[in-house]
Amino acid sequence: MAQVKLDQVRKVYPGGHVAVAGASFEARDGELLVLVGPSGCGKSTTLRMIAGLEPVTSGTVSIGERVVNDVAPKDRDVAMVFQNYALYPHMTVADNLSFGLRLRDMASDEIARRVADAARMLGLEGLLGRLPRALSGGQRQRVALGRALVRQPQVFLLDEPLSNLDAKLRLATRVEIARLHRRLGATMIYVTHDQVEAMTLGDRIVVFDAGEIQQIDSPMQLYRKPANVFVAGFLGSPAMNFLRGTLEQRDGLVLAGDGVELPLGDAPALGAALAPWIGRTLVAGLRPEDLRAADGQAAPRTCLRGQVDVVEPVGSELLVNVRVRETELVARLPPATEIRPGDALVLAYDPAAVHLFDAASGRRIDVAAPPPG
Repeated sequence: MAQVKLDQVRKVYPGGHVAVAGASFEARDGELLVLVGPSGCGKSTTLRMIAGLEPVTSGTVSIGERVVNDVAPKDRDVAMVFQNYALYPHMTVADNLSFGLRLRDMASDEIARRVADAARMLGLEGLLGRLPRALSGGQRQRVALGRALVRQPQVFLLDEPLSNLDAKLRLATRVEIARLHRRLGATMIYVTHDQVEAMTLGDRIVVFDAGEIQQIDSPMQLYRKPANVFVAGFLGSPAMNFLRGTLEQRDGLVLAGDGVELPLGDAPALGAALAPWIGRTLVAGLRPEDLRAADGQAAPRTCLRGQVDVVEPVGSELLVNVRVRETELVARLPPATEIRPGDALVLAYDPAAVHLFDAASGRRIDVAAPPPG
């Protein structure tokens, strides 16, 4: 296996459209690195440049110790799994798995060994004589994975491989991919728009938006310390709640705006750290799980009073949409909570759970650093 390194890689299409703007990151040897972001953010274009299916406008792509900008796709020693399976409909599963090896004039006994190993690893032994039309979507995707697996490449590239599957099959196949990565110890770069896939599969995640990398980190570090408002809102389901307002000093720090006041606490250390931001417009973020139905122990200052709009029972929890003045919030509450639309609800929170962002730049506020300007 090998590492993949991108150094200031840009992709500009005719007409001046910048699909990828100076991407720099490294997929470490044996790592499963996920590229995630909304449609059109540049993640699939980046994967295709690594594969050699799209030329690089500027910057360098390296696989192992070799710069591969001018190396043909077939000579990069990578295998790609596509969203649409790309199986030959007139070939059996066995023939689909072996086709690429036969093109390389590999010995028949080695082909048979590799096909048998891949079939065993992916649970395809009983399907080798079938045509693709006789397979389910999940089985077809396993064949597509197997076709990459038999190549034994340095790097696996997976471009939204689960997006054509239903929810149950996505979950099952996601587990298979994670298990396969652990078993092979292979370098994999996986593209998805689904933040749940990204969080559950990736050793590290590269978050894209509008052709630019927003943050690179482990899944939980991205969740706990998002670098900006985009990352904070993109990762997490339901998404983070945001409140925008002006930071004021009134018997402690308060973010006031949109008819809502969000007390941030009166700890001396916090007050000193955020003193340079007083009078500036900030964005505060609260995860749905950091809001709870207030009880008699909740401090009255760290509560938000609103009215229940919609209640979504999802089995293990309730997702409660609450309107606080003109602001809509989502709280994740225990399933036994007795609540109906129209009820008044007081939501309590811990000020330490509030994420703060500069409204002008969208960047996370590091309370240990002075504000820009």
